[in-house]
Amino acid sequence: MTALSPDREPVSIPLIPFSDKDRPSSDIINTCVHCGLCLATCPTYRETGLEMSSPRGRIYLMKAVDEGRIGLESEVFQQQMSECLNCRACEAVCPSGVQYGAILEASRAQLEQARASGAIGPAQGAGATPPPGTLPPRPLWQRALRGAVFGALFKDMGLFRAFSGSMKLYQRSGAQWIARKSGLLKLIGMADMEQMLPALSPHFVVPQGQIYPAEGPRRYSVAVLTGCIMSTAFADVHAATIRVLQKNGCEVILPPGQRCCGALHTHGGDLDGGRELARQNIAAFEGLGVDAIVINAAGCGSTLKEYGHLLHDDPEWHTRAVAFSQKVKDVHEFLAGIELNRAALGRLDLQVTYQEPCHLAHAQRITVQPRTLLRAIPGLELREMQESALCCGSAGVYNVTQPEMAARLGARKVNNALATGAHVIATANPGCALQLAGELRRRGEAVQVRYIVELLDESYRRGAPAP
Repeated sequence: MTALSPDREPVSIPLIPFSDKDRPSSDIINTCVHCGLCLATCPTYRETGLEMSSPRGRIYLMKAVDEGRIGLESEVFQQQMSECLNCRACEAVCPSGVQYGAILEASRAQLEQARASGAIGPAQGAGATPPPGTLPPRPLWQRALRGAVFGALFKDMGLFRAFSGSMKLYQRSGAQWIARKSGLLKLIGMADMEQMLPALSPHFVVPQGQIYPAEGPRRYSVAVLTGCIMSTAFADVHAATIRVLQKNGCEVILPPGQRCCGALHTHGGDLDGGRELARQNIAAFEGLGVDAIVINAAGCGSTLKEYGHLLHDDPEWHTRAVAFSQKVKDVHEFLAGIELNRAALGRLDLQVTYQEPCHLAHAQRITVQPRTLLRAIPGLELREMQESALCCGSAGVYNVTQPEMAARLGARKVNNALATGAHVIATANPGCALQLAGELRRRGEAVQVRYIVELLDESYRRGAPAP
């Protein structure tokens, strides 16, 4: 890279290369043959029509950094690593088997490392130039927010529940109504972000080693990861999950010591934070002797199944991570893989359309099983929507970091769902549920967003008792 010096002479500016720590794999990058089959599946390419906003274009940028033709300082590289939803739709159709998610997360980690290395200490002063080979650090408020979210809230479930409890008080005390009606949120620029705050459940799920016995003869013993958002904003979904598993002859265990799955950390470039949480979860579930570790959130399940990759360089934990991941089953995958208790299902006269979470359909390749379970419910009519597997725009915190693109994708998904005339949009991931519900609320639509496992639970509650 060259620039002009004050005397107009060209000078060479060193490019910022990938570092050795968490470097994107050159082998994976070079696996891409740039065939273009991924283009039609990529949400951002579908919206923009820009080559750089496609998986092929982003891999081309990664390859350019890997080969030293551009550096991490490239604004296009930084923008495209942020704009990608990491929905993994490209992986599901790639004939070369490119592990796109792995190199995207590593590229984001590279950027965060370079930004952290460029942080200026108090002695240098706020206007000092970052050290050579580093990127300017994030603004102070962003660093503080990332530290609070990634370094504190999602690493300490006690703190997370305390924070969630304060948000529940804010919602139920009338303070939220006042903040919204008074215009205060708009005044401080927090209106859009506050709208995404989920309604907190009346009671949180705190895993303390609880054991819920099977209804009828015990056929399986399973453990459930309660997670963070799921245990506070979607505690009712956990309750429904436990009841459905019990109806199907499962003893259900909630082991203590478990943590957040680490998905937000790994997707956000904090791979070390993700590894820390992975080790804690592996230790919490080891030695239980269960048949499966059941997950009811698509993003969590995808991350848990990839602990082996996340810890591939850790000789102490890699084998344990692989053994852990081999036990992980999405709840739909598990239920569709056993002899489902159909006799106890009651009738639900509903028209339902299914919105496929990306990390269920693309990362875990689970597409048939959710539909099989929906069709097992008597009276339920499944109406397929167009583009059911195209990302809704939630993607973790994407609707915070890329609100414009997230809103476009959310509107596109809801348009397709409403076109079916269904009463209910079924899904299987908290981010998707919040994104869809928010868009429906903005439009004043009465269509409900519900988890598939909630519909199964309602059907069982209307049906016959277990023998």
